[in-house]
Amino acid sequence: MTALTTHEQQEIDRVNAAGLQPVLFVHGLWLLASSWDRWRTLFEQHGFTTLAPGWPDDPATVAEANDDPQIFAHKRIQQVTNHYLEAIQQLTRKPAIIGHSFGGLIAQKLAGEGVGTVTVAIDPAPFRGVLPLPLSALKSASPVLANPVNYTRAVPLTYEQFRFAFANMVDESEAHELFETFAVPGSGVPLFQAATANLNPWTEAQVDIHNPNRGPLLIVSGEHDNTVPHAIAHASFQHQQKNPSVTEFHEMPQRGHSLVIDHGWQEVAEVAMAFIKAHSANQQER
Repeated sequence: MTALTTHEQQEIDRVNAAGLQPVLFVHGLWLLASSWDRWRTLFEQHGFTTLAPGWPDDPATVAEANDDPQIFAHKRIQQVTNHYLEAIQQLTRKPAIIGHSFGGLIAQKLAGEGVGTVTVAIDPAPFRGVLPLPLSALKSASPVLANPVNYTRAVPLTYEQFRFAFANMVDESEAHELFETFAVPGSGVPLFQAATANLNPWTEAQVDIHNPNRGPLLIVSGEHDNTVPHAIAHASFQHQQKNPSVTEFHEMPQRGHSLVIDHGWQEVAEVAMAFIKAHSANQQER
């Protein structure tokens, strides 16, 4: 388990001192924790306190990330999940959890551990048992999966690859802005883990969907997401419906995988916040 950074520890202390309902944000591949900054400001304006740990060893900035891309290599799904578990275990109140893409998968793994009050998984990467594999998802993952050597590497996206995988539903100018502002290299391991999940009964890309302490869960899908198309997100929802807790699905019209960082981010944030407010009232402190 990788130790929390000084900054992450300070965020935990700040959250505990606030005494408010915490919301923990989990980013996915090719982004950093700073991609949640606007979300955090909005949630704190509405009476929550927030924290957004990075993945283990994440650089602080996009510039640092692009200067040392291989720092992202070898990051595994369970390693990242354990890093967030370490942060959550130090909180005095259970957090609501919001994750995007592979962060959405990790958010569901955390929910399956029973450590959250309410969970929102946005365009979540698939877990074991989720069978649909649309062509657009294969194309989005191909910069990594096309070369087996990428299992041990960190892989940056070209602008054209980012445009297809993330920014297909924004105009060219915004796509370039998003690429320059947010895109960083991503570890190859999680994509290989997810791609082989249904062949490997011991995969780390699996979720406990039956834990009665999972809590309410919302899966949000971008209508035109190429990376996690509707078929994948809805299949995750169908599996999660086996849980006795509330499970809901919400599709964001005319949105792609960049829905948490593009010009329409606040609309998505408000959907997530409304679900958390509606279902966290009866949650108790530890």
